[in-house]
Amino acid sequence: MEETEIKKGGFHYAFLIVASGIAIACVPCAIVLSCAGIFFTPVANYFGVARVEFTLYFSIMCVAMIVMLPIAGKLMSNLNLRAVLSACVAVDGVTYIAMSQFTAVWQFYIAGALLGLATAPLIYLAVPTLINAWCKKKVGFFIGLCMAFTGIGGVIFNPVGTAFIASAPDGWRMGYLVLGVIILVATLPFTLFVIRSNPAEKGLEPYGADECQAQSGKSVVEKGVSATKAMKTPAFFAILAFCFIITLNQTVYQFFASYCQSFTGTEIAGMAGLVASACMAGQAISKVVLGIINDKSVKGGLAFGIGGGVIGIVLMWLMPLQAAILMIGAFLFGCAYACTTVQTPLLTRSVFGSRDYTNIYSRISMAGSLGSVVASLFWAWVIDLPNGFAMMFGLSIACMVVCVVLGLFALKTGKKLEQTTE
Repeated sequence: MEETEIKKGGFHYAFLIVASGIAIACVPCAIVLSCAGIFFTPVANYFGVARVEFTLYFSIMCVAMIVMLPIAGKLMSNLNLRAVLSACVAVDGVTYIAMSQFTAVWQFYIAGALLGLATAPLIYLAVPTLINAWCKKKVGFFIGLCMAFTGIGGVIFNPVGTAFIASAPDGWRMGYLVLGVIILVATLPFTLFVIRSNPAEKGLEPYGADECQAQSGKSVVEKGVSATKAMKTPAFFAILAFCFIITLNQTVYQFFASYCQSFTGTEIAGMAGLVASACMAGQAISKVVLGIINDKSVKGGLAFGIGGGVIGIVLMWLMPLQAAILMIGAFLFGCAYACTTVQTPLLTRSVFGSRDYTNIYSRISMAGSLGSVVASLFWAWVIDLPNGFAMMFGLSIACMVVCVVLGLFALKTGKKLEQTTE
């Protein structure tokens, strides 16, 4: 241990862990995932290829995430988190810098695989694993706060990248270079010098452990279900399906702009960007609110996230020509969007406990990555059908209803599982 004295009260080192989670979500996760789209057209045009040929790298990245997640779960459970997360950040930053020098499209495919392997632990596992290890209270709030910065990072860095792209015919090169340097400079100090795998490394108890101990009269220990046992339960498969479907549903947001543009000749057609921004604002705020609610009730979190999403879709579907209603609907859909990275890990923790959380959630996250791979293609196919947008909204509501059923089923059956310390 670096310190032997157990400290209580005052400023807790866990707050620096939360700051590290914010940095990871805001910088590498946001740049790699939320800012990728600004490069699609300029890079494809530069190399004289169709956008689909260039953006194949992003699909390769999603597939690499699926492959990496179970491996990452084992690595993060058995190795020093500081080393694992620093390596992931370094690969993301160096790969982005390398992309600024590429001379052929196939090179981006290799980069996509590397980005997928490095980003999977950062976006899916880093924040929940760190917060679960370091905090015994306000777990939901801290996870929601950190994950909100994936959207905030997109708001910050999309204009930065766009400005460099617009500066020259090959401005995308400088865009990749600058964003790669930002990933390294803004995140590595946190992963190298701040992050610790658990409070014991700093001679500390988890944040809130003293209050939990005072209430129970017992020492706070990590209890839960082993990954081996958890993966044989109906609750595990219910959460696996929840993760896939909620991620599939989240991607509906990408087609809000197309929905607005379908109302040609009206003011709604010019609101595509505003509606998408309203949804992003909704998901950022909802992640924090969702975390706070989950600290009180996981069922309440389900009701807030899914309920807001259903109301939002209904408003957008039934009153599309009312600009204010359309914006409100998009904002409310952000509640369901937030469920992907906040409700899913908190639902997993509630059902299976903290003991083997990283190994369990890494496998559940694979369903989310798979959902990301197929979602865009699925919804694009749906909206090209007759009455496609109406079908998209109807299916979105159905997805959310199914998610409520799956979540409640997992919570109910999870009560029967015996959580142990070993």
